[in-house]
Amino acid sequence: MSGRGGAGRDGSVQSVDRAISVLQVLARGGAAGVTEISNELSVHKSTVSRLLGTLEARGLVEQASSRGRYRLSYGVVQLAEGASRTQDLAVVSRGVCTALAEDLGETINLVMHEGDTVITIDQVIGSSTMTTVNWVGRRSPLHVTSAGKIFLATMPAAELEEYLDAGLTRFTERTIVDRVALETELDAVRARGYAQTLEEQEIGLAAVAAPIRSLDGRVVAAVAASGPTFRSNEETIPDIAARVVTAGAQISERNGVPKAG
Repeated sequence: MSGRGGAGRDGSVQSVDRAISVLQVLARGGAAGVTEISNELSVHKSTVSRLLGTLEARGLVEQASSRGRYRLSYGVVQLAEGASRTQDLAVVSRGVCTALAEDLGETINLVMHEGDTVITIDQVIGSSTMTTVNWVGRRSPLHVTSAGKIFLATMPAAELEEYLDAGLTRFTERTIVDRVALETELDAVRARGYAQTLEEQEIGLAAVAAPIRSLDGRVVAAVAASGPTFRSNEETIPDIAARVVTAGAQISERNGVPKAG
């Protein structure tokens, strides 16, 4: 059984790889027919035809005016817009994150929500940081990070319920793995407007995060300041949080949110 499953997965990966190659051929050369694509990729025409059919059904390619020729469709533009929105937010927030890193001397991360994880898309290293850890591209579960708590606190009830039902993995002795305790923590996040973690993901590491919103008020990202617990702790976090919340509001304004007052 496992051998057959593995072969199926290999075949699926090959199909995805070939579909991407088809899109690349069309992106480079414009409209092309099945035979042209087949010759360029050294893939049988029947395979190319099936791939084009699937891509057409998903709105990624369409038949050009010339019969039998295909070109990229608007669905590709929508995918590209998703990537550009992420990049745009990194550009929009960079100045604010740089100023915050200089102010606090800590590492500042721009974080987005993806599935049941958070992913850092940009990072600025503060002057007080003794070691440089590159968080860009790294994923972490929502419940162990300050940014993740922001997303948990603001997501729809059904989505939060699904995350909690899946169970909470422990990373350190301070990780919140009790469902009721985490729900109480999320109530606090909603009340104060920021989230914090103290050695919940890594021993010796603390972090504070605030939401970044879009024009319609949705939380689309978070800005987080992280540092060692001898600098970021129960005594210092309120002051750090005030600055992080201000930075989140500034980025939100640059992202189209009307400025209060």
